[in-house]
Amino acid sequence: MSNIKLFVYHANEDDPKKCTAKKLFKFGFVKLENNIKRTPRDAILLNPFSKKSLSPEDKKIALKNGILAVDCSWENAENSFDYLDKRNNSRALPFVVAANSVNYGKPFKLSTLEAFAAALYILDDVETAEKIINLYKWGPNFLVLNKEPLEDYRKAENSSQVIDIMKKYI
Repeated sequence: MSNIKLFVYHANEDDPKKCTAKKLFKFGFVKLENNIKRTPRDAILLNPFSKKSLSPEDKKIALKNGILAVDCSWENAENSFDYLDKRNNSRALPFVVAANSVNYGKPFKLSTLEAFAAALYILDDVETAEKIINLYKWGPNFLVLNKEPLEDYRKAENSSQVIDIMKKYI
């Protein structure tokens, strides 16, 4: 099990059968929170609207305070992120493509599971990334599809290096 705690703010706005966050919770990988006010503070917030990219320099914060993902519909996402952004360290994930059946091959359209796997990989917890991604049949393909960029991001020192690396994949 990872030394990095994983948290999900879950707004119950999607199909529970397809919800990767609920499956992560079921298998004990994440703490699920339905009340936005009870989400952790000072965690790494995986925020697609963030100006700063996740990078290995964020590992210390993640080890201390965890990683928080948001599971809500895109219609309400901005409001949730606005609130959580004030309480946490917002980071966007760099360019990777989805392997889930709904958004296969689309950049940035990740399931909660894929977002956590990418974040853990970048923060050099490859073992846990591989463990959680195996919860779904399509999961390991996410790491195969994104192997090269994830390896490069993991070797970067900071956010600006991650951005420079990302530019060669876009």
